[in-house]
Amino acid sequence: MSTSCIEEVNLKEDHWFRIAQELLDSADIQINGSRPGDIRIINQQFFKRVLQEGSLGLGESYMDGWWECDRLDIFFTKVLRHKLDHQLPRHFKDTLRIATARLTNLQSRKRAWIVGKEHYDLGNDLFSLMLDPYMQYSCGYWATASTLEAAQEAKLDLICRKLQLQPGMTLLDIGCGWGGLSEYAAKHYHVKVKGVTISAEQQKMAQQRCAGLDVEILLQDYRDLHEQFDRIVSVGMFEHVGPKNYATYFDVAARNLKPDGIFVLHTIGSNHTDLHVDPWIDKYIFPNGCLPSVNHIAQYSEPHFVMEDWHNFGPDYDKTLMAWYERFLAAWPELSQRYDPRFKRMFTYYLNACAGAFRSRDIQLWQVVLSRGIDGGLRVAR
Repeated sequence: MSTSCIEEVNLKEDHWFRIAQELLDSADIQINGSRPGDIRIINQQFFKRVLQEGSLGLGESYMDGWWECDRLDIFFTKVLRHKLDHQLPRHFKDTLRIATARLTNLQSRKRAWIVGKEHYDLGNDLFSLMLDPYMQYSCGYWATASTLEAAQEAKLDLICRKLQLQPGMTLLDIGCGWGGLSEYAAKHYHVKVKGVTISAEQQKMAQQRCAGLDVEILLQDYRDLHEQFDRIVSVGMFEHVGPKNYATYFDVAARNLKPDGIFVLHTIGSNHTDLHVDPWIDKYIFPNGCLPSVNHIAQYSEPHFVMEDWHNFGPDYDKTLMAWYERFLAAWPELSQRYDPRFKRMFTYYLNACAGAFRSRDIQLWQVVLSRGIDGGLRVAR
């Protein structure tokens, strides 16, 4: 079979094609159509593979070049708005993964380092070219911003204002990444920061970024923290904690926060309380991750904290991801010297699929402000 799109007449004779066409028609997606969100089929076995393997088959077949789409973000927005993912058969491996998550701590002390090595240590060159100057690998705040850099700086300042930082305070940054927030808080709010990460590459860059500031960046598990801080922040890290460790996570936050302290939790969130993880994302992007639900956060924070504020700006993540994708494509001529074409397809699929998920409101982005119950309450920044 040639690498060009297969003939429509051959497709219509295929049993798997007829099933797929019925599903895609319901989401207004055309097979071999000409619109940006339509798909073009290169390998006739595509339909059978996806219908048998679900999400993993869809993602891997794209990485293998079995199908094309000019605008994957539009494709995934339609797929998720019409819940086509719920209509695909669940592969036995997916069922096994959920059962394993129920029985096993996939984010144990030993396993917690896996995501650092497999994703965040991919290379500082990749992330430096794709992200903004603050190296923020989390949702920007686009309320008044028109550029990625402005949106990320607005996010950093919003967090600092929600924390109500004052000069001389101590701040714990759990999952500090490449040190952008630690640097921003120390430089603009004159606080003393301790950041922890499980990525050696992130620690290296964060230490360089924060040189000369009152900032300490440690390569360690958050569970080993035993200090007292005026403020605690955690951005884009809770997604890697896992339900087996939610109680421990909030225990750690509580024992490290002073009685009159404030804790800001910034996390992607799921609309549903379950252990389902997209198998393609789990295999290729964020191994052992799991998105928390509203119920998860409420249940496990309740023994320690008062919920002062819950802010959802999930649609801003769509804009953030598309900005990352634009920068990724622009940087590809340089990145291609180290990464192969299959990696490009993998990262293209990842960024656009996630953008579609936020655009369709299938997943959310939350900032939750927690305290021990501050006298008089808090006037939380927006």
